[in-house]
Amino acid sequence: MSEDLQIIQGSKAEQYQALIPQIKGLLSGESDLIANLANLTAALKTQFRWLWVGFYLVKENELVLGPFQGPIACTRIQKGRGVCGTSWASASIIIVPDVEKFPGHIACSSFSKSEIVLPLLKAGEVWGVLDIDSSDYNQFDETDRQYLEEIVGLL
Repeated sequence: MSEDLQIIQGSKAEQYQALIPQIKGLLSGESDLIANLANLTAALKTQFRWLWVGFYLVKENELVLGPFQGPIACTRIQKGRGVCGTSWASASIIIVPDVEKFPGHIACSSFSKSEIVLPLLKAGEVWGVLDIDSSDYNQFDETDRQYLEEIVGLL
Protein backbone atom coordinates (compact mmCIF):
# COMPACT_ATOMS: atom_id res chain seq x y z
CA MET A 1 0.00 0.00 0.00
CA SER A 2 1.26 3.43 -0.91
CA GLU A 3 0.80 6.11 1.70
CA ASP A 4 1.46 8.99 -0.66
CA LEU A 5 -1.28 10.18 -2.96
CA GLN A 6 -0.22 11.57 -6.32
CA ILE A 7 -2.39 14.61 -7.05
CA ILE A 8 -3.22 14.90 -10.73
CA GLN A 9 -4.20 18.03 -12.65
CA GLY A 10 -6.33 17.92 -15.77
CA SER A 11 -9.94 17.28 -16.63
CA LYS A 12 -12.25 15.79 -14.05
CA ALA A 13 -12.22 12.47 -15.92
CA GLU A 14 -8.40 12.46 -16.04
CA GLN A 15 -8.26 13.12 -12.30
CA TYR A 16 -10.59 10.20 -11.56
CA GLN A 17 -8.73 7.91 -13.98
CA ALA A 18 -5.45 8.64 -12.18
CA LEU A 19 -7.02 8.38 -8.72
CA ILE A 20 -8.84 5.04 -9.11
CA PRO A 21 -5.68 2.88 -9.32
CA GLN A 22 -4.34 4.68 -6.26
CA ILE A 23 -7.57 3.97 -4.37
CA LYS A 24 -7.34 0.31 -5.38
CA GLY A 25 -3.83 0.30 -3.91
CA LEU A 26 -5.08 1.86 -0.67
CA LEU A 27 -7.84 -0.72 -0.32
CA SER A 28 -5.88 -3.81 -1.37
CA GLY A 29 -4.72 -5.97 1.47
CA GLU A 30 -6.74 -4.08 4.10
CA SER A 31 -9.80 -5.91 5.40
CA ASP A 32 -10.95 -3.33 7.95
CA LEU A 33 -13.96 -1.43 6.62
CA ILE A 34 -13.45 1.71 8.74
CA ALA A 35 -9.80 1.99 7.71
CA ASN A 36 -10.77 1.68 4.06
CA LEU A 37 -13.60 4.22 4.35
CA ALA A 38 -11.26 6.65 6.11
CA ASN A 39 -8.56 6.38 3.45
CA LEU A 40 -11.12 6.67 0.67
CA THR A 41 -12.51 9.92 2.11
CA ALA A 42 -9.00 11.32 2.50
CA ALA A 43 -8.07 10.43 -1.09
CA LEU A 44 -11.19 12.04 -2.56
CA LYS A 45 -10.94 15.16 -0.38
CA THR A 46 -7.25 15.60 -1.16
CA GLN A 47 -7.65 15.17 -4.92
CA PHE A 48 -10.76 17.26 -5.45
CA ARG A 49 -10.69 19.64 -2.46
CA TRP A 50 -14.42 19.35 -1.91
CA LEU A 51 -15.96 20.84 1.23
CA TRP A 52 -16.98 17.52 2.78
CA VAL A 53 -16.49 13.86 1.88
CA GLY A 54 -17.80 11.14 4.14
CA PHE A 55 -19.80 8.05 4.81
CA TYR A 56 -22.98 7.41 6.71
CA LEU A 57 -23.58 3.79 7.71
CA VAL A 58 -26.94 2.12 8.27
CA LYS A 59 -27.26 1.21 11.96
CA GLU A 60 -30.51 0.35 13.72
CA ASN A 61 -32.64 1.84 10.93
CA GLU A 62 -30.88 5.21 10.64
CA LEU A 63 -27.78 6.56 8.97
CA VAL A 64 -24.98 7.13 11.47
CA LEU A 65 -21.94 9.28 10.71
CA GLY A 66 -18.88 7.29 9.70
CA PRO A 67 -15.40 8.28 8.52
CA PHE A 68 -15.28 11.72 6.91
CA GLN A 69 -13.06 14.67 5.98
CA GLY A 70 -14.32 18.22 6.39
CA PRO A 71 -16.33 20.33 8.83
CA ILE A 72 -18.32 18.82 11.70
CA ALA A 73 -21.32 16.92 10.36
CA CYS A 74 -24.79 15.75 11.29
CA THR A 75 -24.51 12.58 13.35
CA ARG A 76 -27.75 10.74 12.52
CA ILE A 77 -30.13 10.92 9.56
CA GLN A 78 -33.52 9.25 9.28
CA LYS A 79 -34.47 7.17 6.22
CA GLY A 80 -36.08 9.38 3.58
CA ARG A 81 -34.86 12.62 5.19
CA GLY A 82 -32.51 15.00 3.39
CA VAL A 83 -30.37 14.01 0.42
CA CYS A 84 -28.63 11.13 2.23
CA GLY A 85 -31.83 9.67 3.66
CA THR A 86 -33.55 9.98 0.28
CA SER A 87 -30.66 8.22 -1.47
CA TRP A 88 -30.88 5.45 1.14
CA ALA A 89 -34.67 5.10 0.77
CA SER A 90 -34.56 5.04 -3.03
CA ALA A 91 -31.25 3.14 -3.34
CA SER A 92 -30.30 5.63 -6.03
CA ILE A 93 -27.62 8.20 -6.75
CA ILE A 94 -28.75 11.77 -6.21
CA ILE A 95 -27.04 14.84 -7.66
CA VAL A 96 -28.18 18.17 -6.22
CA PRO A 97 -26.94 21.29 -8.09
CA ASP A 98 -28.30 23.64 -5.39
CA VAL A 99 -28.99 22.13 -1.97
CA GLU A 100 -31.31 24.97 -0.97
CA LYS A 101 -33.72 23.81 -3.68
CA PHE A 102 -33.80 20.19 -2.47
CA PRO A 103 -37.01 19.55 -0.47
CA GLY A 104 -36.13 18.69 3.12
CA HIS A 105 -32.41 19.34 2.73
CA ILE A 106 -30.56 18.99 6.04
CA ALA A 107 -28.12 21.89 6.40
CA CYS A 108 -25.20 20.37 8.30
CA SER A 109 -22.99 23.19 6.98
CA SER A 110 -24.08 26.56 5.65
CA PHE A 111 -21.10 26.42 3.28
CA SER A 112 -22.54 23.47 1.35
CA LYS A 113 -24.00 24.54 -2.01
CA SER A 114 -24.18 21.31 -4.07
CA GLU A 115 -24.07 17.62 -3.23
CA ILE A 116 -23.85 14.10 -4.60
CA VAL A 117 -24.87 11.01 -2.62
CA LEU A 118 -24.25 7.42 -3.67
CA PRO A 119 -25.82 4.43 -1.93
CA LEU A 120 -23.51 1.58 -0.92
CA LEU A 121 -25.15 -1.70 -1.90
CA LYS A 122 -24.55 -5.31 -0.94
CA ALA A 123 -26.92 -7.99 -2.23
CA GLY A 124 -29.36 -5.26 -3.22
CA GLU A 125 -29.50 -3.75 0.27
CA VAL A 126 -28.18 -0.29 1.16
CA TRP A 127 -25.64 -0.52 4.00
CA GLY A 128 -24.48 3.10 3.83
CA VAL A 129 -24.02 6.14 1.62
CA LEU A 130 -21.10 8.18 0.33
CA ASP A 131 -21.95 11.86 0.74
CA ILE A 132 -19.93 14.61 -0.94
CA ASP A 133 -20.62 18.34 -0.55
CA SER A 134 -19.10 21.26 -2.42
CA SER A 135 -19.00 24.93 -1.54
CA ASP A 136 -19.73 25.63 -5.23
CA TYR A 137 -23.08 25.34 -6.99
CA ASN A 138 -23.43 22.78 -9.81
CA GLN A 139 -20.23 20.97 -8.82
CA PHE A 140 -21.34 17.43 -9.62
CA ASP A 141 -22.33 15.89 -12.94
CA GLU A 142 -22.51 12.60 -14.84
CA THR A 143 -18.71 12.31 -14.85
CA ASP A 144 -18.73 12.31 -11.04
CA ARG A 145 -21.63 9.85 -11.00
CA GLN A 146 -19.80 7.43 -13.30
CA TYR A 147 -16.45 7.46 -11.54
CA LEU A 148 -17.76 7.65 -7.98
CA GLU A 149 -20.05 4.70 -8.72
CA GLU A 150 -16.96 2.78 -9.84
CA ILE A 151 -15.11 3.83 -6.68
CA VAL A 152 -17.86 2.77 -4.24
CA GLY A 153 -18.03 -0.53 -6.14
CA LEU A 154 -14.50 -1.21 -4.89
CA LEU A 155 -15.71 -1.39 -1.28
